[in-house]
Amino acid sequence: MRSRRVFTRMSAHADTGPDRTRRREPFPAYGPVDAALGFAVFFLFVERATPTIVEIATSVFPEISASAVGFGLAAMLWFLFAVTTLDQLRRQLAALGVVAGDSRRTDGSRSGRAVPSVPWLLVSAVVAVVGGFIASVTFDRAVDAGIALIRLVAGLGVGAFPAGAFPLVEFLAMVVFFVAFGAASHSLDRLVVGSVRVAFRVVLP
Repeated sequence: MRSRRVFTRMSAHADTGPDRTRRREPFPAYGPVDAALGFAVFFLFVERATPTIVEIATSVFPEISASAVGFGLAAMLWFLFAVTTLDQLRRQLAALGVVAGDSRRTDGSRSGRAVPSVPWLLVSAVVAVVGGFIASVTFDRAVDAGIALIRLVAGLGVGAFPAGAFPLVEFLAMVVFFVAFGAASHSLDRLVVGSVRVAFRVVLP
C-alpha cells in the first residue's frame, strides 16, 4: 500500500515536471492569419475614422494641430504592427523550440488536434466563408457605428449628448460584424495553418 502511494506521487510529479512544461505547439503555430486580419480591419477602421478623430481632438484641444493627431495615429498603428509581428514571430519560434513558449497555453498537441482532420478543415472552411460574407456585408455599418461611438464618447466628455448620436441599427450591425468576423478570422486561421500542418505530415511523415 505504501509503495502504491509512492508511485502515485511520483507519477503526479512527472506530470507536472519540466518535461510536461516543455511541450510545445506544433509548427506552424496557430495565430498569424487571425492576427493579420485583425490588424487589417483595425487599420481600415482607423483610416476611415481619422478625419473624425482629428476633428474632435483639435476642437477639444485647440493647441494640438491636425498633423500632430495624424502622426500620433500613424505611430500607434506602427507600434501595434510591430508588437503583433514580434508576438507572432515569437510564437512560431516557440513552436520550433528556438525560444521558450507559454506553458499555460492550451495548444494543439494537448488537445489531440495537432494535425486537424479533413472534416475539421471543411467545417473551418464553411465557417470562414459564411462568417466572411456576413462580415463583409456589415463592415460599412460597423465602421459608421464605431465613428458614431467616438462622437458620442467625445460629446459625453464635454458634457453634451449629440442628438441622434446613437444609431441603434448600426450598433447592432457592429455587434453582428464582430461576431461574424471573429468566427471567420479564427476559422480561416485554423484552415490555413491546419492545411500546412497536414501538408507537412504528408511530406515529412
